[in-house]
Amino acid sequence: MKKHSTFLKFAYSYITGMVLCMFLAQNTQCQPALSLSPVISTGLSAPIQFVNAMDGSNRIFIVQQGSTIRAYDAAFNFLSVFLTVSNVNVSGERGLLSMAFHPEYETNGLFYVYYTNTAGDLELARYQVSSDPNSADVSSKVILITIPHPTNSNHNGGELQFGNDGFLYLSTGDGGGAGDVPDNAQNTSVLLGKILRFKVNTNATAPYYTIPVGNPYGNEIFALGLRNPFRWSFDRATYDMWIGDVGQDSWEEINFRSAGSTAGTNFGWHCYEGNSTYNTTGCSAPANYVFPAYTYATQNPSAAITGGVVYRGAAYPYLQGYYIAADFYSGSFYKIVSNGSGGWNTYLQTLSPSGIADFGETEAGEVYVVSLTDNIVFHVVATPVLPLELVEFSGRSVNEGVSLYWRTAMEQNLSRYEIEYSIDQTVFTRLGTVPAKNLISGYRYNFLDNVNQQGIIFYRLKMINLDGSYEYSNIIRLELKHDPKNIIAPTVITDGIIHLNLSSAVYNSIELFSTDGKLLLKENIDGRTGNIQIPATRIARGMYVVRLAGSEATLVQKLIIQ
Repeated sequence: MKKHSTFLKFAYSYITGMVLCMFLAQNTQCQPALSLSPVISTGLSAPIQFVNAMDGSNRIFIVQQGSTIRAYDAAFNFLSVFLTVSNVNVSGERGLLSMAFHPEYETNGLFYVYYTNTAGDLELARYQVSSDPNSADVSSKVILITIPHPTNSNHNGGELQFGNDGFLYLSTGDGGGAGDVPDNAQNTSVLLGKILRFKVNTNATAPYYTIPVGNPYGNEIFALGLRNPFRWSFDRATYDMWIGDVGQDSWEEINFRSAGSTAGTNFGWHCYEGNSTYNTTGCSAPANYVFPAYTYATQNPSAAITGGVVYRGAAYPYLQGYYIAADFYSGSFYKIVSNGSGGWNTYLQTLSPSGIADFGETEAGEVYVVSLTDNIVFHVVATPVLPLELVEFSGRSVNEGVSLYWRTAMEQNLSRYEIEYSIDQTVFTRLGTVPAKNLISGYRYNFLDNVNQQGIIFYRLKMINLDGSYEYSNIIRLELKHDPKNIIAPTVITDGIIHLNLSSAVYNSIELFSTDGKLLLKENIDGRTGNIQIPATRIARGMYVVRLAGSEATLVQKLIIQ
């Protein structure tokens, strides 16, 4: 009886959460929480892609970088080694990278593989299944195209996909190295740094493909301006294209191309990295490039985006329409969904493990991820709602600085909000903290940043749960045009004293930071007004940042100590 009671309580909670999520989604974007459940944890070696054949068998095929493809039934029981691809160079980023089944595979048995060959070049080949549905005919191999990839072993791209138009698409990297020195990505005579499109033939003899009518440059190129589009996908419901393009030094990017867009889209590399200029020598006006739907800063040299898929399965209705991607090294998962007005809302979740090399779908549209480093395949599971439903985050310039406003539709098990700012959209610094109200009906919050500067400034919210997990809001950008008022005066310190002039007791502490973010001094000024003197005689000469922090206001100001 106790077990039944527990089950009913769980079911009621689950259904209530789902209904609440669906109700909220009428006016806001409901944000589901992701988790990973292992389904294949033995027998794998460097798995790199999860593929289905769309032939009604519900089988799964796991592509392994070392050149083998393994077949599994719908319950993830191992069936056989489907194929070992010949002539593969396996080293570093090289190896067997992708496979795709012909849309008519059920009747013609044809499929395609993409790999780096023993010479280090990029190769696209076709095979056919044997009389055994779980084994390919090794002798049926034919090569469609070999793309020269001289000098470097990295940036090979990596994904094959068939489009709704029946054409075969392939992503290639820019040839490797740093900065695309040969300018491959922008060169329409070179097949590197591109999305390629082929009209494949089922011929028994060459040619095995032709150039589709509508390819913009009269060759295989469909889109250009990519650095290393290792993983990308088509939304199976809308046929929109999503591309994860691994960045250079500063930005990882996720690109979006709607199904109705014309061929010839230029995603900007190497003229731009993310939204920022990289090397615009010889480049055209910014209006000629398509900029990312989302970027995130490369915090260290190891960051690398793994492009994902849009969820179109039936198991998690509250996840419908979300694009899910991940960072290979950090384990950060990015959930991107339309904001309903032409833009995107992005939510961040950190999961374990890292090393996610691919997002794949079953025939039914359920999503799975492959960990290259842990040799495990995981099912992506979603729960109805996160502890927070953020409806709006905005800000405006006022006489006192910047007034920030955010509104929630629901809060549960939420600890606090940390308000962060940046002057370059790369390095963010905490301004202050606001405790969460944790109301099921949501709450309206305000925060005043007595910012004392002119120019562009960026803000975001760090939303921290009781268990320590957290997510970030979207980033907002404001331009400050009002004349700055110096609460800290003078701003050039010659007597070793920082002078504050406070008309009200809105701040409870003063902090002094070096320009690289190191905290050098902190003093409690809670309740104090008027002229306040803070000794700084032990601080070396140089430029510093002072932050006055309170529960409802924060001020940041630069000063120089001589």
